[in-house]
Amino acid sequence: MKAIFPGSFDPITLGHLDLIRRAAAICDELFVAVLINPDKESVFPLQERLDMVKSACGGFPGVQVLTFTGLLVDLARELGAGLIVRGVRGGNDLENETAMAWANTAMLPGLETIFLPASNGLGGVSSSLVRQIARFGGDLSAFVPAGAAEMVRARFHDT
Repeated sequence: MKAIFPGSFDPITLGHLDLIRRAAAICDELFVAVLINPDKESVFPLQERLDMVKSACGGFPGVQVLTFTGLLVDLARELGAGLIVRGVRGGNDLENETAMAWANTAMLPGLETIFLPASNGLGGVSSSLVRQIARFGGDLSAFVPAGAAEMVRARFHDT
């Protein structure tokens, strides 16, 4: 089955990477879809986010990285994907993601969403936490892939 793991990846985290690895193991093809959201200003430009995700996912078989804008259901229809993969860190994530899953299924009947819980030790990791740590020059090694850590440090300290 083809699946999509969407996100803004601003930046990609070890939590994202863990979910990608786990999702790739349960589907035939996984599309990691980097969101272009015109209503939200990203810290990292699209190309940098895309480069970080591609670098982090390079060793995973069956994983393709792409960008998208608009409705996720339109991308699913275009790719022939029948599954959306979402990670959940706790109750608030689950509530929000469940509402989105219902909306997606209403727009594209048959499109399923699965929720993967955060792995132990990764439940508190978020892109916003990574950005906060980076602003103060903290060690990012427990939160982002090595290649992304270099890009994150450069974004906050080489400008």
